[in-house]
Order: sequence, then C-alpha cells, then structure tokens
Amino acid sequence: MSVPLRTSLALAAAATARWASRTAGRGKGSMIGGLVAEKIDPQIMSRLAAGKRTALITGTNGKSTTTRMTAAALAELGEVATQADGANMDAGIIATLSLQRSAPIAALEVDELHVPHVSDATSPEVLVMLNLSRDQLDRVGEINMIERRLREGIVRHPDATIVANCDDVLVTSAAFDAPTVIWVAAGAGWVGDSVSCPRTGEPIVRDADGWYSTGDENFRRPTPAWWFDDEFIYGPDGFVAPMQLAVPGRANRGNATQAVAAAVAMGADPGKATAAVQTVGEVAGRYGVAQIGRHSVRTLLAKNPAGWQEALSMIDQDADGLVIAVNGQVPDGEDLSWLWDVRFEAFETMQVVAAGERAADLSVRLLYAGAEHTTIPDPLKAIASCPPGRVEVLANYTAFRDLGVALERAREARQ
Repeated sequence: MSVPLRTSLALAAAATARWASRTAGRGKGSMIGGLVAEKIDPQIMSRLAAGKRTALITGTNGKSTTTRMTAAALAELGEVATQADGANMDAGIIATLSLQRSAPIAALEVDELHVPHVSDATSPEVLVMLNLSRDQLDRVGEINMIERRLREGIVRHPDATIVANCDDVLVTSAAFDAPTVIWVAAGAGWVGDSVSCPRTGEPIVRDADGWYSTGDENFRRPTPAWWFDDEFIYGPDGFVAPMQLAVPGRANRGNATQAVAAAVAMGADPGKATAAVQTVGEVAGRYGVAQIGRHSVRTLLAKNPAGWQEALSMIDQDADGLVIAVNGQVPDGEDLSWLWDVRFEAFETMQVVAAGERAADLSVRLLYAGAEHTTIPDPLKAIASCPPGRVEVLANYTAFRDLGVALERAREARQ
C-alpha cells in the first residue's frame, strides 16, 4: 500500500528524532518520535492503523498488564504491535504503530480520556473496558464525565465488540447499549466511586446477585460469559481451564480473564490464549525483583485509591521491610487528598518507611492510621534503612519511574 508523502516525511522525521534522543542519552526517543510524526501528519495514527485488526484496552487500573496479556494471547494469530512501556496517549500509540508497521494485529493500551478519538482513528475490532474510578482529578476530572465520554465514543463504533467488566457499575453503564458486548466478571474491589447510578443518580444496591440501580430496574449487573475463581477460568460453551498466573493479585486474575475473552473474540483458541496469559510476568518494572546490596527489592505501582487498595493487598506482610514512596508531580496528580481514602491501617503491625517527595504528607496519613513508621524521603536510602532481606516497595507513578532509574544505575555501578 502506498504511503502519502506527508506520512513518509513524518516517519522519517520521527526516526531522526528517536536517533537524536538516544544519541543525547535522553531515552529511547519513542515518545518524541510520535510527537514529531503527529505534528507533521495529524492523520498519521489512522494511516498507520489502516488494515490492522486492533484491540484497544482501557480503564483506570490494570491497562499495561492486560495489554501485555492480550498481546500474548493474540500472538498465535500473527505478529502483534503493542506498547512495551505503557505509553498510552497519542504520541506513544503513534510510535508503537510506526515501529511495528508490518504487524497485522495491534493490542494498544489507551488512556481513558483518549479512547473516543483513538477509536475513531483505529476502528477497533475489540474494545476492552476494565474499570473506572477516580484518578488525578486535576487532569482527568470527575469520573462520571469520563463514563459519559466513553459511552458517546462507543456509540460511534457499533461494529466493535466491547469486552466489559460487569462487576464495575461505570464500565457497565458505558457499554450497556452497545450492540455486541461480552460481559466478564472481572471483579470490583473498589466501589467508592459507584454508589449512585451514573444514568439516573439513584442509589446502587449491592446484593448476592451483584448490583442494581434503584432508579432503573433494567440497569443491573449483566450475566457474565466469562468468569474466574482462585484456580480456573470459565467461558462460553462450557470452557474451563486451570489458570495460574506469574503476576500476583486477584485483580490480575480479572485482567487475565478479560484478555482471554478479547483474544477469543478475535479468533484465538481459548486454551492457547489462557496458556499465553500465564507467561506474562514483570510488566514495565511492575512486580519486578532487584537485588540491591543486602536487600531483595520487589516493586509495585499504584496510582489512585482503587489501585492502592489492590496493591496493598499484594504486600507480603512477612517481608523484612516496606517502603511506600509518594510524589506529587503533574503525572501523579498534584492533589494528594486521595491518601485519606487508602486504608493504611493494614500496616499497624508492620514497620513502614515513608519516602518520596511527599513523604511528609504520607507520614501524617500513616500517623493517623496508627502505622509505625520512619520518614526518609530518598527511596534508595529508605530501602537501605530496612533490615537485610526482602523489601516491598509500593510507589506512585513518578516515584516508581524514578526508583526504576535509580535501581538500574545501582545495578550498572556494581558491574
């Protein structure tokens, strides 16, 4: 297929920008390459996505892990273009598509704010919707507004199959009117942002059958086609298979189930798809373990109250130390009032080190939670202060990113 001259120029300029970034030691350069390409050819995303069978994956939490699992499950159908680093806005998506142009399939992580226009550009075959909860109010805004925007975006793509978490009220509302929905019981550990119906404003009632709206008798938890338990995954036509994941947490079992459902909707064999998601381990540093001196350090990422609640459940209470690192930069959301929504009371019996640029804010929250702790802003020094052995590190976005860079430098210094 011939490529328009503008697109060719955009791709060439992007390649030059990537080379310059790497040469200057400023990183891999994929993001700057995507930004440059889009400036030269505003239609480049749709041109690069043309002809690809595309799955988009979105939600407040779990996007990167589910995208990696979806890509693994789709691999039996052909080469899959997908992000390696979780860059889920326009520049990152363009960079991914430009670097993997020959791939006939794409599994793309998409920021929830960007889903409508990315869908317009890529015409997805499948849209996977994981969960919706409050996240970075200073950037994203109120979550009900996001639900309405997603609902409006889905209306524009009636041919897309929506793989939606029926345990999440907001996701269900966004997907409820779509012509083709595959409902997955992926779980909803956090329900604090869906106490009222997004369609009527009336209360949501939760019972043994799930949930329902008191203002609309038809709006209730749909019957799932896919679900899971502690050992197995279950699907249509009596499908059942063991599912033992390499990543921790019940939320990741839900993510894996949605990834399998998405891959099967695109033609993958359910048994092979289930086997594939079990191969996914460390995801862009998440769940990774690094040896730093006398400490074996496992890193976990959390970015909002729902994500923190799930990540806290993954902490090994028998570890020799726990470092919680919190920054308040623009990518994190500068408003840290969400700290008071997180149940830090879980660490009443565990020694904690508060770290990060906003360690003082975290220290106040831990004090009120009754969690014994010390305060050492530098995360590496905080880790070093722990007793020898296993250290769990839980960090928000920029703290996690910066710690990853610091750990890599520490490893290089030892070599």
